[in-house]
Amino acid sequence: MSPSARPQATLLTAPIELAGDWGHMLPRSADLVVERMRHACLDGVRLVSDRQPTRLRVDEHTSGSPAVWLHPDGSSMAWIIVDIGERDWSKLAYQFGHELGHVMANSWQADAKPAPPCQWLEEAMVEAFSLRGLGRLAKDWKQNPPFAGDNAFGDAIAGYRANIIKNYAALADGQGLTRNAAAWFADHRSEIEIPGLNPFAQAMSLTVLAEYEAAPDCIEALGALNRWPGRTGIPIAEYLGRWETSCGQLRASPGLPIRLRELLQV
Repeated sequence: MSPSARPQATLLTAPIELAGDWGHMLPRSADLVVERMRHACLDGVRLVSDRQPTRLRVDEHTSGSPAVWLHPDGSSMAWIIVDIGERDWSKLAYQFGHELGHVMANSWQADAKPAPPCQWLEEAMVEAFSLRGLGRLAKDWKQNPPFAGDNAFGDAIAGYRANIIKNYAALADGQGLTRNAAAWFADHRSEIEIPGLNPFAQAMSLTVLAEYEAAPDCIEALGALNRWPGRTGIPIAEYLGRWETSCGQLRASPGLPIRLRELLQV
């Protein structure tokens, strides 16, 4: 088969390689967990982006925060950094799922530096993406574990996810998000628009997760993110408008940006 006739790699099919210090963990075991989580996050999701990597690298560091390493070498590889404990498969799946969400949102190339005021919203959306994936992974693990006889670990993954959701739900309730999202955004905007997975982004991730679960087709809109100059560094009304336009260009469902505009009234 000629190179031009080969199927093009997508985020779901791109080869995954492991790098870094995995300690006494068998690389094949980590690879199995990562691959299972990729499928849990992406199976059934239409991948619409025109900026998908052709390779994924998962790099285990022994300190520091999980991240996507924006390496300026011009390659088509997305480089994900995780920091987990020995055989902490729940944490590996969770961290990988979050960073995979950033890659799906076109935040893996060298120009993808996070920026206010809208980085918080991307963080909320990719956190919800990971939490959705964890739920699917827990069920799949219990039915068909990657390691023989390890069905019960599906409950551990479900418990790990439930603890995160419980903490975020308490934040959302305390901040007032569960009562009125528009008032929540107006009242706390200066605190919300701080980059990173801040407590307000954590709370908002549950609102986004509910949208994913109610209308799974809306997840494909993540692939239309950040395809414009300025990326997250523009005001939220303009950000959502450009996102809708990008969805139209890629023939993706615009349901998610439309719904977020309704919720936040921007």
